[in-house]
Amino acid sequence: MIRVSQPVTGPEELEALKRGLEKAYFGHSADVVELEKALAGYLGAGERPVVCVNSGTAALHLALACLDLAPGDEVLVPSLTFVASFQAITAVGAKPVSCEVREDDLLLDLDDAQRRITPRTKAVMPVHYAGNPGDLDGLYAWAAERGLRVVEDAAHAFGSSFGGKKVGAQGDLVCFSFDSLKNITCGEGGALVCPDADTARRAGLMRGLGMERPQATQGGPPSRSAYDVVTQGWRFHMSNLNALVGLEQLKKAPAFFARRQAIAKRYDQAFADVPGLSLLPMDYDRVVPFLYTLRVLQGRRAELIDHLREQDIETAVNYPANHQHSLYQGLATAPLPVTEKVCGQILTLPMHCALSDEQVEFIIAQVQACLA
Repeated sequence: MIRVSQPVTGPEELEALKRGLEKAYFGHSADVVELEKALAGYLGAGERPVVCVNSGTAALHLALACLDLAPGDEVLVPSLTFVASFQAITAVGAKPVSCEVREDDLLLDLDDAQRRITPRTKAVMPVHYAGNPGDLDGLYAWAAERGLRVVEDAAHAFGSSFGGKKVGAQGDLVCFSFDSLKNITCGEGGALVCPDADTARRAGLMRGLGMERPQATQGGPPSRSAYDVVTQGWRFHMSNLNALVGLEQLKKAPAFFARRQAIAKRYDQAFADVPGLSLLPMDYDRVVPFLYTLRVLQGRRAELIDHLREQDIETAVNYPANHQHSLYQGLATAPLPVTEKVCGQILTLPMHCALSDEQVEFIIAQVQACLA
């Protein structure tokens, strides 16, 4: 089976884990601090600190917690996203307000979001679907005019750029995921890029159960007996084992990203004239694709899924609309016909660095054979 997503690791990650195991301390320590500094350097984040956590969902949760949202405050978010975006909002007692995406690129429709703003709206969470950050300048200008904070769900977009800078190098609160399938992996993990040192300090406290420990980041295990609890927090810290894997993956990022971009460009070239397919408009010179998702028109998605499965090619639908999940039904303030339409069309093809050129060509040939 050709998998739709899979991690790529090697002896370097195994050796890093061996070094970590030999330290006999697996919690948050100097290795996590080293990864935070390495990520900030890679992103060109400057004075924007990076706080590493145990998942992308935790990064979203902490970002929202830093906004001091009151129960019932509202966060605008596209319904077409992984459920983690919605769960993070409800976890801090806020209300996710489901918004439409644009039909062509599946990014947040600001015109629709405008219609859903109320006096309780405090923030907007754009989702960089498939790695595409869209027009961040336009989004931030729109949010600033309305007094809204921005929490970027950039789980798909590590390595992507906008305006000549990496996603995360500028903006408000930016959240990445490093789970096993992302553009780079820590095994499990995530990161929050903060706008200032005060926010980073607060997020750092909250990721560790709100505990303030003397000499917590001086290279060794933090003191277990001397601490004070100064804020509400959660057990969101990253293990040094995950950080060590992430440090090795970050060294491989340029090669990983170039390979993903090459595969996506080849797909685009091959599928441009296939009847019944609509491709997402992507500039793969600045977008590092986490997913390769296209729209299958004319009601033929199930046919294509079945055909590819018969050829041992795995596909996925990323994602079901969140406003249709049992937990979130009734939260939509108006219908979302565009989201529901595209959710019936989208299909994700295999996209990862373990794909060989021969496998890519086989996938292309099978899609063409089914739809041509």
